[in-house]
Amino acid sequence: MKGRKVAVGGRSDRETVVGDESTAEPDDSSSFRPLSALFRLYVYALHGCLCEVAFTAVYDWCSTRDQRLMGHSSLWALPMYATAIFFLEGLRARLLAQQRSLPVRLTIYTLFIYIWEFSWGLGLRLLGACPWDYSAHRYNLEGLVTLEYALPWAVAAFIAEQHVIKNSLRIRLKSD
Repeated sequence: MKGRKVAVGGRSDRETVVGDESTAEPDDSSSFRPLSALFRLYVYALHGCLCEVAFTAVYDWCSTRDQRLMGHSSLWALPMYATAIFFLEGLRARLLAQQRSLPVRLTIYTLFIYIWEFSWGLGLRLLGACPWDYSAHRYNLEGLVTLEYALPWAVAAFIAEQHVIKNSLRIRLKSD
């Protein structure tokens, strides 16, 4: 990241600038721009895949006690998580503008995630490429979604809203 400054929160004073250790004078905040949609999609894809690998490692450990913690994912997860969190970003803005409470927002996000997972799963199944199958879970729909994951999805939505999306929108890059 040589030659670039990154500021968090749209300010460029020395306390909030990260990524450039030079002693240059603080710049006018108008010389900083938000992350592009493409860069945010990249961040969201990586975040989603990392969370999936961590979740599957812990989930598998609970049943097998395999201390290798061999989480897993699929390359299909990259566009799936990137676009899901990107759409959650817009949904978050609308729900916050309507002053919806956190429990209401989390419920809406979780419903969205179920629709998103079902849609992607159906499309991938048609291609013979769906990497998950929840048929063994008691409360599943066509093996593509399971109600048993409602709480983990709500927690994931909370993390996405409160940390990933919020901070991705706050990051500013110095314009050249």
